[in-house]
Amino acid sequence: MSQKVVVIYSGGMDSFTVLHKALQEGNEVLALSFKYGQRHVKELEVAANVCKQHGIPHKVVDITAINSLLSGSSLTDDIDIPEGHYEEESMKSTVVPNRNMILLSLAIGYAVSENASAVYYGAHSGDHAIYPDCRPEFVRQMDVVSKMANYDPVAVHAPYLDVDKNAILADGLKMGLDYSQTWTCYNGRDKACGKCGACQERLEAFTANGMEDPILYEE
Repeated sequence: MSQKVVVIYSGGMDSFTVLHKALQEGNEVLALSFKYGQRHVKELEVAANVCKQHGIPHKVVDITAINSLLSGSSLTDDIDIPEGHYEEESMKSTVVPNRNMILLSLAIGYAVSENASAVYYGAHSGDHAIYPDCRPEFVRQMDVVSKMANYDPVAVHAPYLDVDKNAILADGLKMGLDYSQTWTCYNGRDKACGKCGACQERLEAFTANGMEDPILYEE
């Protein structure tokens, strides 16, 4: 049954697939993106383009002021983005303290104000090793808290929580999605670096699905 939902949409391939999953389910989708000081702000540009193309209401909220409270992440501070596989210890430097709890809280508030019944976001099993706020126990508890925090309960839904990026891409390809409309690299340059953990995991997913990644990479 159709319902109104908020999708936290970063512009990356996971949230891009979640966005289209929500649409495919027949939902009325409100897309919500956040500018939190990430160096890969290019992801917001591709998110805006996709929403414009599909006529999806899209809000981009600037929350960079919170960076005076949050430090130590290579995504927002003057710290080099680590190279190597996504599950390596070095990738923990990409954790932004409490990011998903903050973003989910804001998205839940937006959902309540818009009479939406759920918030969707793109946590998946490939994130579990590095990001505590993408693990099943976190999602379950956020769902419980969200449903009791307001007069109107809002569900927290991560449709790909128990599968990896390979399976997410496979599902998106079944939907006929164009992944040239996404941005994954943690470096905000013109082309993807191909060396950071995010790029490596993305490239592995395309290889596993027998496909070539349509975006451009640095030599």
